[in-house]
Amino acid sequence: MMQMCYKYTSDREIAMEIVNDGMLRIFKKVGKYSFKGSFEGWMRKLVFHSLSDYFKKHNKYVHFMVFEEKEKAIDAEPLSNLYWEDLLALIDQLPNNTKKVFQLYAIEGFAHREIAQTLSISEGTSKWHLSNARKLLQDLIYNNNKTMQYAQ
Repeated sequence: MMQMCYKYTSDREIAMEIVNDGMLRIFKKVGKYSFKGSFEGWMRKLVFHSLSDYFKKHNKYVHFMVFEEKEKAIDAEPLSNLYWEDLLALIDQLPNNTKKVFQLYAIEGFAHREIAQTLSISEGTSKWHLSNARKLLQDLIYNNNKTMQYAQ
């Protein structure tokens, strides 16, 4: 757990603080563990939530986008060729409702419950739009990278 936290923070004391918060969260919620999946994976998830909460609390403009395990991993190289303006242009290509949900979740930091209330949709629909936006953006980024390679 310490290694995972230290990967995101270069300060050992902050990483230890995050791990301690995560362990406290684990002890408080151990009764809620449903024996689905590995216990270590469940603990890792709770510590990661503590990590995310730390950055939300201390860094106003840092946002985490948690890609669920069922989604395929993307190559980091296409992302390194994009600028912020390029990403915004790709986001603008998304379908309207999907774009709204993605912006509210990934950029504005809203929770699915808040998005559902704001857009008058269910939480499940909000989650579907976010998943759809991720898939579409992955395809757009990959295709954009291929186009840039041919142009060179």
